[in-house]
Amino acid sequence: MIAFFDSGFGGLSVMSAVLKKIPDYNYIYLGDNARTPYGNKSQELIYKYSKEAVDFLFSEGAELIIIACNTISARALRRIQQEYLPKKYPNKKVLGVVVPMVESLLELKNTKICGILGTKSTIESGVYNEELKKHKNNIKTINQACPLLVPLIEEGKTSHRATKIFLKEYLKPLKKENVDTVVLACTHYNLMLKEIKNSFNKKVKIVTSDVLADKLIEYLEKHSKIEKKIQKQQKRLYYTSGDVLQFKKLGTKFLGMELKTVKQIEL
Repeated sequence: MIAFFDSGFGGLSVMSAVLKKIPDYNYIYLGDNARTPYGNKSQELIYKYSKEAVDFLFSEGAELIIIACNTISARALRRIQQEYLPKKYPNKKVLGVVVPMVESLLELKNTKICGILGTKSTIESGVYNEELKKHKNNIKTINQACPLLVPLIEEGKTSHRATKIFLKEYLKPLKKENVDTVVLACTHYNLMLKEIKNSFNKKVKIVTSDVLADKLIEYLEKHSKIEKKIQKQQKRLYYTSGDVLQFKKLGTKFLGMELKTVKQIEL
């Protein structure tokens, strides 16, 4: 199985993009809705939660885990890859969203000023700036934390007046600097893509986590040993640590299709 892990619903938008392009594989999704948001939690706690999720997903038959969350990718992925996997799961792989997002950003032409929208934890980590520095480019970044968006989105309030007011405030620094590109460094923000697009002129490019689908295809083509282990029965499993009915209701919006069977787990 290919697994997706997120602090809540956001990773379902990543999974949705993947399902549209490579639907044949077996997939499993885990949303830690009971403990969301992760953006205001300590790095050590995020790492602890991530290890628990990794243990669960591998125990359920996952061969490859996609950390479909920028906060977790920024705060815990490196330790998972360098410390945890070699000791417990030397033949398994865990990937994140930051590197593919940066690669997609660099593939765009004429990017000079880029706005990065993310959780407080992602922005404070400086992970996007670090990844960009690894490549020769002169891109100026405007980093903007949006701490109040994820809780509102998790409650299904994407069209709420308060959400729109907060979004408008968060986008002001980016508009002031005349950014030509915006990176949605939080998978939850995909549900507000329309509002974000409408806040800028049509020339401003938006990079979303949808790019993960093509990057995953490339990864599987390069790593045939892993690809051959993943069964193709179009099996779908959904788990949440939160309320099942709420997960089904809002998860359907993120995934773009009905979630018929969701199981609750305690991490």
